[in-house]
Amino acid sequence: MRALAKDPVCGMEIDPSTAPYKTLYKGKIYYFCSAMCKKEFEKNPEYYLTHGPKGMPGHHEHGHSHH
Repeated sequence: MRALAKDPVCGMEIDPSTAPYKTLYKGKIYYFCSAMCKKEFEKNPEYYLTHGPKGMPGHHEHGHSHH
């Protein structure tokens, strides 16, 4: 079984090998479920790294494609 990464914005589990959205911050790669989560993280990465995922309201309505 492959190790999953956790989206730091919403907490969704992501497969790093297929994650379409990622960013490098302080030498670490973070993976995201959507462009929206990536954009939110990039606006204030320290917030998400210190407070953790927020389980954003309406999260599953922002364009996920669950295959």
